[in-house]
Amino acid sequence: MELKEKLISSFLAFENEVDLDSRVHDVRSEAIKVFENEGFPSKKDEAWKYTSLNSVLKHDYSVFPKHEKNVEYNDVKKYFIHEIDSYKIVFIDGKYSSHLSETTHDGIDVCLMSSALNKPKYQLIIDNYFNKIATKDSLSSLNTAFSREGAYIQIPKNKMVDKPIQIIHFSTGNEAALMNQPRNLIVVNENSHVQIIERHQSLTDNPVLTNSVTEIFANKRAIVDYYKIQNDNQNASLIDSTFINQKQESFCSVHTFSFGGKLTRNNLEFYQNGERIDSTMKGVTIIGNKQHVDHNTLVHHIEPNCESHQDYKGIYDDSSTGVFNGKVLVNKEAQKTNAFQANNNILVSDKASINTKPQLEIFADDVKCSHGCTIGQLDESALFYMQSRGIPKKEAKALLMYAFSNNVLSSVKIPEIKQRINKIIAAKLGVNIGFDL
Repeated sequence: MELKEKLISSFLAFENEVDLDSRVHDVRSEAIKVFENEGFPSKKDEAWKYTSLNSVLKHDYSVFPKHEKNVEYNDVKKYFIHEIDSYKIVFIDGKYSSHLSETTHDGIDVCLMSSALNKPKYQLIIDNYFNKIATKDSLSSLNTAFSREGAYIQIPKNKMVDKPIQIIHFSTGNEAALMNQPRNLIVVNENSHVQIIERHQSLTDNPVLTNSVTEIFANKRAIVDYYKIQNDNQNASLIDSTFINQKQESFCSVHTFSFGGKLTRNNLEFYQNGERIDSTMKGVTIIGNKQHVDHNTLVHHIEPNCESHQDYKGIYDDSSTGVFNGKVLVNKEAQKTNAFQANNNILVSDKASINTKPQLEIFADDVKCSHGCTIGQLDESALFYMQSRGIPKKEAKALLMYAFSNNVLSSVKIPEIKQRINKIIAAKLGVNIGFDL
C-alpha cells in the first residue's frame, strides 16, 4: 500500500482514538479531504520544482508507534542546549516524555497541544488561533488532519519569559520506519517576549519522516526569537512549515541552521498585519554527501511602515543540493516598506548544486526593496594569502567559510546557541578553530 492510501485509511481509526470536540473534528475532516485530493507534492508543482520526495516516500512508515521506548537524559543531553536553564517540552517517537520535560502553568502556559485541544479552558484560544494561518496545501493539511501532539505555548500580556523554551522531538528507531506529525501553537500576547529553540533528532539509522507545522501569533509589541537547529542523521527527513502572524509593532526573528538530514524542506511564511512591524529570517546551511536542503520563504507586507530582512548563507560539498525560493510580496497599501533579501552560496565541490530564486512582487510605489543572490567558490587569492602566512589550506578554507556565515551568527541573541553552532560548523568543516565568531 502506498503511503498516501495508508494515511487516508488510517484517518478514521485516528479520529476514533482521540477525544476531540466537533469543531476540531470538522477541521480535521476538511484537511484530510485536501490531502486526499492533492496527495504529496511532486516536481510538477512549481514550489517543489527542485525537490523530489520520491526517495523519502518509498518507505513503509508506521503512522502510530506501537511501543514506547524509554530514553535517559544522559543519552540525549548533548542534543539540548544544556548550558542554560530552560523550559523543555520533549517528545519521544511522537509521545510526550514527562521525565525529560519541564513544563509550567505558572503565569504562562508551556505545555502540550493535546491538553489545549481537549480541555475546555483552552477552548477560546483554539477557536481563535488553531489552523488560522497555516496554508491549506497538502502537507500542512495532512498535519492538521493527524495533529494530536506538540507544543502549546501561550504567553499573557506584559510578560518576559524568564528562560528560553526548548522543543525537542526524538526518534528512537523502535519502528522500522516512522512518520511523525507534530503540531505547535504559540501565542505571544501584547508586550511579551519569548525565546524558543526547536530541534528534531533521530537516534537511529532507521528511516524517519517528520511533517511538522508551527503557527506563531505575535500580538502588539510582542517579541519572538525563534531558533531551529537541524543536524540530523542521513536517514532522517524533515518537512518543517512555520507560519507567523504579526500585529502592530511586533518583532519576530527566525534563525534556521541546517547541517544534517537526508532531505530538509523549510517552509517559512510571515504575514504582517499592522504597522511598524519587523520580520527577520536568517539561515546557515552546510551540507555534504547527497544531502538536500530547500528553503522556501514568504514575507507578505500588508500594511505600511514595516521592515523585513532575509539573509541565507549556504555551503555545499560533495553531491549535495541546495534550494532557495524566497518571495517578498508588497501590497498596494504597504507604502514605506523596507524589504531586504539575500541568498549567498559557496559550492565547495564541482558536483554540488544550488537552485536559487529570490523574488519581489511589489504593488506599492514608495518602497525600498532589494534582493539578490550569489553562487561561487572560495576566493583563491585569499586562500593563497592565508597559506603564505603559514595557515594550512584546510584551516584557511574553514576560516573563510566561518567569515562567510558570520553576519548570520552575529544576530543570534543567546550566546550558548552561538557557541553550539560554532562547534557544529567546526565539526562539519573538520577543523578545530580556537575562537568564537
